[in-house]
Amino acid sequence: MRRTRLIGLSMVVVSVFLGSIALVPAAMGQAKAPRAVHGVNATTRATSDVLAGQLADARIATAKYALNLKQAKEDGYFILTRGIPDMGYHFLNPNITGFDITKPPILVYEKHGDSWQLGAFEWVFPETPATPPLDGATYGTFGAACHYRDGTFVFEPAQSDCPNVSPDTGSRFRFWHPDLVTLHVWVWYPNPDGLYAGMNPLVHPFNSA
Repeated sequence: MRRTRLIGLSMVVVSVFLGSIALVPAAMGQAKAPRAVHGVNATTRATSDVLAGQLADARIATAKYALNLKQAKEDGYFILTRGIPDMGYHFLNPNITGFDITKPPILVYEKHGDSWQLGAFEWVFPETPATPPLDGATYGTFGAACHYRDGTFVFEPAQSDCPNVSPDTGSRFRFWHPDLVTLHVWVWYPNPDGLYAGMNPLVHPFNSA
């Protein structure tokens, strides 16, 4: 009988308060309109400042992983996928649950030779969050799949359809997951397509590295 173990994939999301601007009553009892800052509405600017602060906190918290995959592995991350073109290698820590920008459950690395550089974080959800965990968040998808211990995976609609070993490498089965909603955040590598884009054209040179 096949023995399987389903790893929890950090599917719990908590609402994150992104701040707001209070409208201060004017002398005549009228609310003042938000003041523009270099052409940017002050409310929008305040929200952007909150997001910038969250990203700064995330960089500080994960600086130890930026060029050190070994440290990430020592802290519980294991390979989830091999290199996905224009995205990278995914490493999962199944012990991290919920949403905390400073504690990503998935680290996305770029590889060049024997060197690794952290590029993005990723969270996965069973469905699109009712409240975005970060301001302006956009999402992608990842189909139901069987994952193996060496980072290979195959798309299958049910766990019962998963081969016992990877069809490509013979590596042992690790877990299966259903269709997922994904959130990438390019904290450690610039992405001209946007902070939350799934793919990043600037990491294209790493595809064959």
